[in-house]
Amino acid sequence: MGTGERTVGHLTRAALPRVLVAVLGAVLVSGCGSTQDEGPTSATTQPTVAATLPPSDGPVTGPVNEPDTTPDPPPDTTPDSGTALASLATLPVKGRASTAGYHRERFGQAWLDADRNGCDTRNDMLTRDLSNPVYKDGTRDCVVLSGDLADPYTATRIRFVQGDGTLVDIDHVVALGNVWVTGGSGWGIRKRAAIANDPLNLLPVDASANRQKGDGDAATWLPSNKPFRCAYVARQVTVKAKYGLWVTAPERGAIARVLSGCPEERLADDSGAPTTVDQNITDPYDRPTDPGGDGPVHYENCDAARAAGAAPVHRGDPGYGPHLDGDGDGSACE
Repeated sequence: MGTGERTVGHLTRAALPRVLVAVLGAVLVSGCGSTQDEGPTSATTQPTVAATLPPSDGPVTGPVNEPDTTPDPPPDTTPDSGTALASLATLPVKGRASTAGYHRERFGQAWLDADRNGCDTRNDMLTRDLSNPVYKDGTRDCVVLSGDLADPYTATRIRFVQGDGTLVDIDHVVALGNVWVTGGSGWGIRKRAAIANDPLNLLPVDASANRQKGDGDAATWLPSNKPFRCAYVARQVTVKAKYGLWVTAPERGAIARVLSGCPEERLADDSGAPTTVDQNITDPYDRPTDPGGDGPVHYENCDAARAAGAAPVHRGDPGYGPHLDGDGDGSACE
């Protein structure tokens, strides 16, 4: 090897240009054949997909950059057991029954001592929900004279004073008129009296709000205090499930819309009250049987009672009914 020559691989620097020229010529010849002989490009000469991908932990199974079109699994929409939504799904959906025959007196007296603790239900509810209650002397804490109510319907504080009927009402969360048209019309009075006096179905509230509600269900009335609405409709669902009432389609839809914002809302805690009372009470609108006659006794009005020689008609007598007793003192057609 002459002085100044260096080797590249096994080639001398002098020989390297001749080799490069030969290689380049071969490439040009192979790439410039007749266009008449061209055919489809061989698969071995196309760039491969794998050559454009970054290193992978596994084989490539699809085209480059193709979006993943696999649908996401559907969300689990089954409500959890024990939630108001789960219970709502079990309630029958039917139309409203007729209001014919509905009277407040058909749910028993207001208010009954249903639990036989010596206090009527109204005062029991005031004791439960008022703070700082003051009781009438000599009543064994059964008559509430005053107290403070944190009203759930309006989110206001109300100073309750006995005798002022504009302040606080005891609301039936499932209104008795709604009970009547969603199954209650077919009950006996002892079951109707139970739902009318069940603490589960009762809340002391702002009197004005309660009267705006009337006999409305969730489709026609909700509390103005929006944060309370979830608990409110959950309590309605709890009451209806306990007593076997149905919901109308609009009512069910309204409750579901409220609960969609609080799907984990639990059912209200049951009061433990039975679904029938054990007091010996009778429906004043049921036609009593005349022991000395052939059938029931019923007087359409006081003229009919007087014509039959039955006036005055006292509560418990055959033929007595609230429709005859305008002042409700138990003595009709005086």
